[in-house]
Amino acid sequence: MPVRHLFTTPLYQEQIDQPDLIAELEESVRALAEDDIAGKRWSREHRYRGYTSYASLNDLPIRDPAFADLKRLLDRHVARFAEACAMDLGGRRLKLDSLWVNLLKPGGGHSGHIHPHSVVSGTVYVAVPEGAGGLKLEDPRLARFMAAPPRRADAPESLSTFVEVNPQPGTILLWESWLRHEVMAHAGKGERISVSFNYRW
Repeated sequence: MPVRHLFTTPLYQEQIDQPDLIAELEESVRALAEDDIAGKRWSREHRYRGYTSYASLNDLPIRDPAFADLKRLLDRHVARFAEACAMDLGGRRLKLDSLWVNLLKPGGGHSGHIHPHSVVSGTVYVAVPEGAGGLKLEDPRLARFMAAPPRRADAPESLSTFVEVNPQPGTILLWESWLRHEVMAHAGKGERISVSFNYRW
């Protein structure tokens, strides 16, 4: 068929085959969720269903060796993603700008958003109970569809308006920070644990 698909939206998905690191990260996140008083207060005040260090801790790779190991791993994955996206970085590398943890309880989610002032954003999944909900990605052209009919349910992923990725423990997802995304509501049991981050140029 004489149809070209232009302006693709890249998503990097890889499995981190380091179960010891994932276990260390889970232990560290659970300890932070107990000890980080400022983070617990922020989560409570903003009705975050669980705990996040988003507004309280900005030095996790210095504070904890597990996060230092994770940062080294992320640097390599982000460099590979930047190359796959044909980013012309002028000989420089993208740098970790922020990294925070999320411990989401059943019923919790995160509405659609982007990450301004960053180039690449992503998440590493540490604990993913069954039914915990995935990451929903939105076609960045959605606001311009105007009078367009909806896509059929059997449309290929490249033509879908929304794509939901259902990660496993150890899954790393990377996307360009302008891509709107949403954490689907946690409909399972137990706690969904992840580490999110931004890289800047």
